[in-house]
Amino acid sequence: MAQLIIYKEKIKSNIKRLSDYFEEKGIEWSLVTKVFSGDKEFLKQILTDDVIEKISSVGDSRLTSLKNLKEVNPEMRTIYIKPPAAIYADEVVRYADVSLNTSYSTITALNKAAAAQNKIHKIIIMMELGELREGVNRDDILQFYARVFDLPHIEVIGIGSNLGCMYGIEPTSEKLLQLCLYKELISAKFNRDVPLVSGGTSITLPLIEKGIVPVDLNHFRIGEAAFFGISPLNGEQFLDLHTDTFQFRANIIELEEKQMVPDGVVSDANIGHTASYDEKLEGQSSYKAILDFGLLDVDKDDITSVEGNIEFVGITSDMTVVDIGSELNTAERAEFKVGREIVFTPNYMAVARLLNSKFIDKTFV
Repeated sequence: MAQLIIYKEKIKSNIKRLSDYFEEKGIEWSLVTKVFSGDKEFLKQILTDDVIEKISSVGDSRLTSLKNLKEVNPEMRTIYIKPPAAIYADEVVRYADVSLNTSYSTITALNKAAAAQNKIHKIIIMMELGELREGVNRDDILQFYARVFDLPHIEVIGIGSNLGCMYGIEPTSEKLLQLCLYKELISAKFNRDVPLVSGGTSITLPLIEKGIVPVDLNHFRIGEAAFFGISPLNGEQFLDLHTDTFQFRANIIELEEKQMVPDGVVSDANIGHTASYDEKLEGQSSYKAILDFGLLDVDKDDITSVEGNIEFVGITSDMTVVDIGSELNTAERAEFKVGREIVFTPNYMAVARLLNSKFIDKTFV
């Protein structure tokens, strides 16, 4: 069975390094663990007391994941990092100490649920800054806060934004300054403290190094940098974080010399698409290796072979075919045989899908 290798000590080192970094900058941060989909083994292996001691909260976008976080560590402060559905208000209040919100009707449901549980539920209100995903429109933000401040079991602890996730709008200093200015406007108009300005994510990290992040931006929600060591703004390593934190290994289950052009009438096949090929290669052959993973496990575009000179031929629900060349007699190719592993580097989305696949082994080293 193919397996995902998780280098836990490197990930833990990244989280600790980020905690020290943010502490030096006077910034609070939440660790976003949604890539692991609430996997309890991961939570136990990675989120040890020494790792989370300097983290403001641990966040996820799935209620089942937050529930697992609380089961692993009841004292862990949790944050629900997307606007919740009102129908799940009871569960949100039960498993999330903080939630990000954009809907007044949902917040009233959270207020009612918090009252029933004898709690005060903390929220960060998200503002639209151009990404056109979640966020209250800027023209409506003051009226929105005015109504929410009146809810007795809701504590507004911040204002936030989300950039770079759908259209890829960059979190420029101008965008982030707008968020900070609205925080000041809200505090002055209502004479209420709004302590957190939560506009930072992994994509924003390089701006800190450039010294162009507004001083009032004091809360970051970080996932990719912690687990992969990079900022998605430029795809480059951030600080000295580890980038070799995951490895995907698949087994060769067949290795045969086969034609490069299929023989027969080409249709859409049983999964609705066909592999591409060049008719000019008719009559030529190469060695094809079949690997023990498929579309149900991961998208081939999200993994990169570390072997070199291996080309994807096609993928079905449970198997993948790669081309390893026209001969096996060279020193580079002689080691390829049935039973051998081929190693890939997975990206963020690959890890998320592989961890959700029940057909992939997960190994912590």
